[in-house]
Parts: sequence; structure tokens; C-alpha cells
Amino acid sequence: METKQLREKPHLSFWQIWNMSFGFLGIQMGFALQNANVSRIFQTLGARIEDIPILWVAAPLTGLIIQPIIGYLSDKTWHPRWGRRRPYFLVGAILASAALFVMPNSPVLWFAAGMLWIMDASINVSMEPFRAFVGDKLPDEQRTKGFAMQSFFIGIGAYIASYLPQFLTWLGVANTAPEGVVPDSVKYSFYIGGAVFLITVLWTVLTSKEYSPEELEQFIDEHKEEFQKEEHSKEWYLKNGTKHLTTGIVVLAIGLISSYFIYSYNLKKDLFVLTLGLISSGAVVMIISGWLQKQLKYKSSFVTIVNDFQTMPKIMIQLAWVQFFSWFALFSMWIYMTPAVTEHIYGTTDTTSEAYNIGANQVGEMFANYNIIAAAVAFLLPVVARWTSRKFTHFLALTIGGFGLMSVYFINEPSTFMMEWLPMIGVGVAWASILSIPYAMLSGALPSSKMGYYMGVFNFFIVIPQLVAASILGFLVSQFFNNEPVYALLVGGCSMILGGILSLFVNDSLSKQSN
Repeated sequence: METKQLREKPHLSFWQIWNMSFGFLGIQMGFALQNANVSRIFQTLGARIEDIPILWVAAPLTGLIIQPIIGYLSDKTWHPRWGRRRPYFLVGAILASAALFVMPNSPVLWFAAGMLWIMDASINVSMEPFRAFVGDKLPDEQRTKGFAMQSFFIGIGAYIASYLPQFLTWLGVANTAPEGVVPDSVKYSFYIGGAVFLITVLWTVLTSKEYSPEELEQFIDEHKEEFQKEEHSKEWYLKNGTKHLTTGIVVLAIGLISSYFIYSYNLKKDLFVLTLGLISSGAVVMIISGWLQKQLKYKSSFVTIVNDFQTMPKIMIQLAWVQFFSWFALFSMWIYMTPAVTEHIYGTTDTTSEAYNIGANQVGEMFANYNIIAAAVAFLLPVVARWTSRKFTHFLALTIGGFGLMSVYFINEPSTFMMEWLPMIGVGVAWASILSIPYAMLSGALPSSKMGYYMGVFNFFIVIPQLVAASILGFLVSQFFNNEPVYALLVGGCSMILGGILSLFVNDSLSKQSN
């Protein structure tokens, strides 16, 4: 029998990595416009401070559902012309661009919340395969560079998008509007973002090629055997089905009892997102999976996805905790930075006032600044990681970011440096690392056949902390912090530092080999 000669993936040039990452420029413009302006849109349409987190819940919940499904499907997709990941880039870009044009024209609050759901789902369809694309195309020793390039474009795209409302205001576009109407400076920013989103993703689709399944089979994949599809017996599926059913029923009971407790004591309704939305829905997934396996319907994609979740690499479990506390912190910043700055520093909650809109624009500048810092730092991270290790680099970056986020509490006046730069330098360093180092560590532990799926599953540990934040931050701010949103930033800063400490315990065997 002839032995197949395997070979290493060829190294790609700087410009090939540039082209395959260029679409992230537009993706992040859409994402940054959403992060910096959606709370402003919600408040403009009448949302109260304590209700903002629950309105944001659509975004992470959408990612929780969409990303592993898109990852799984893209692993199974191949088109001779469009490839494996690129069809998802393009479809997501078309839908996200349309949503960006509609979002700032939302007539009422419930419509805006629905548009956030659609917009975030579309961005996720484009974004998730980009992570797997790096794993598909690059050899292990180039992956840190590949994710660093993505971080660079994320930083540049977010910088431009965050600065757009202020820039358009300088050009004379109206920055205020009647009550219940989004200012033109925000509207035109979304229009520009939608156009750039589509154009940049098209650039990547048209300038990058993908390896066919046959070509991928020719490359060395040291993790392929450990993830090889195991032919389980019917008895195994029956036993596993019982395990899933039992676990699901217990967890569902916990979710329902917790929900009853919230209802009985008239606690903040946001907590239902945690008990009914996260705990109970997860339990239902386990119950359905268990039932299907008990019925020996184990060949369904649903069962495969749930069972593969059981066999995730150990490093993914370790990174899950790091991701949880990192993204909890980021979500607290995205939700509460605008109300924190406008109330804590500008002393107003009136969305029609000039002071509020100046403060909201300054938040856009703050977000722009941390993203340009991230773009500048992105290519330094591989150097620091080579000198030390990837996990120490991540610890250092998250610690700096945590202190930066906490520093907003101690700022009392809108000084350009103290408010717009000092906190954001720290956040920018953390953001650059969050977008690259964990993915570089993880991708080296995944087989190409499941790269998309596990990158999608890894998104759980981005989404779950956001759902937790959306559930409990409103409760914490209203019950313990006298509805002062700046305290949410203090909580977020502590969370980010904890994530950094946990990163030191990640067993990254390739940490000395990052480039």
C-alpha cells in the first residue's frame, strides 16, 4: 500500500496575509459602530439606563447560536470557485451592510433592538470563518502573525468607525436632533460603515484562494488522529444519551427554580436572561441531544455538534476562563462607557442636551483611541511573546487593560489626555492581545477538519460572559451602586485583571514558538 507523503503548509507572503485579513477592516467598522453608538440610539429612543443591558442581550445571544453553526457548516462546505469560508464572508457582508443602513433609522425602541439582533447575526456570519481562515491557510509558525494582522485591521477599522460621528460633526453634519431622532452624524457614520464593510470583504473574497479538501489532506496535521471520528457503538450513544438527559433535567430544574426565586422576590427582570435565557436554554439543548441519542438518531448534525463540545481540547477549557473575565470587562465598557462619561464627567442624562452629545462623541473618540493603540501594539505582541511566552504576554496586557478601565472612575473633568487617552492606552493594549494571543494558542491545538467548528465553540466563551454581564450588571448598578454606571467600569476592570492572572495557568506548549 502506497504511503501518502505529507508536507508542511507553505509560508505566505506579507501581502497574502494582508489580503486574507483585509475584510476584517470592514467587519470591525460595523462592529465598532454598533458598540459605540447602539446605547446612544437606545437612549435616544427612550431607553432607561437600567434597561440598556437587557436591550443588548440580542448581540451575544445571536453569536452564541450563529458562530458554532456557521463554523460547523463552513467546515463541511466546498465550492470549486468560492471555496470553503469565503461564501460565508460574502453573505454575511451583504446582510450586515443592509442592517447598518437601517439601524440608525429605527422609528421606535423595539425596532432598534430587533435590528441589533439582525445586524449582530450578520456580522457573526462574516466574522467567524475569518478566524478559521487563518488556521486553514497558515502554518503553525505564522499563525500568531496572521492573528496579529487581523488585530491590526480590527484596530484601524474600529478607530475610523469610532471617530466618524465626531469627524462628520466637524464637517458640519448635525450632531443633535429632536427628541426620539438619531442625529445625522450617527446616521451617516452607519451608511459609510455599511459601504466599507461590503467593499473590504469583497476584496478578501476576490484576492484570496483557499486550499481544497484534497490539498488539506496533503498537509501535516498533528492533531488529526486525536480528533479522528470515532465509531461509537449503539450502547455508547445510549449511555451518553442518558448522561445528557440527566444533566439537562437537573440544570433545567436549577434554571426554573432560580427564575421562580427572581419572580417571587421581584428582582430585576434582567436576571431572567441568565436563568431562563442561558441556564435553561442550555439544559434544553442537553435534553434534546440526550433524547436523540436514546432514539439512536445520533447521525444528526445537532448531536455531532453537542458531542464534539464534550471533547474540546484541554487548552480551550483553560482559555475559557480567561476569555470569560476578559469579555465580561469589555462588555461592561461597551454598555456603560457612554452613560458613565455623560453622567459622571458631564453631569447629564438628557439625550437632547449639547453636553450629553458632546460626551457621547467623546466616548466615540475614546473607543477610537483604544483601537488605534491596539493596531499599533498588534505587531509588538509576537515579539514580547517570543521573549517571554504567549501566556505571560496575555497576562501583562490584560492587567494593563484592567487598570486602564478602572481609571475612568478617578477622572472628574473632560481633559483630552486624561479622559480620551490615559484609560484607553491600557484598554488598547489588552484589546490587541485579546484579539490575537488566545486564538494563536488555540489554533495550534485544532485539526483542520474541525477548525471552523471549534473556533465557533470558542465564541461561547466570548458570548456567555456578555450574557452574564447583560443579566447582572443592570442589577448591580441599580441595587448596589445607586444607578451610577461608572461603577460598572470598576467591576469590569477587576474582571479583566482576574482574566490576566488566570492566563498564567494556561498550558500553552507552543508559547515559546510564537512568531
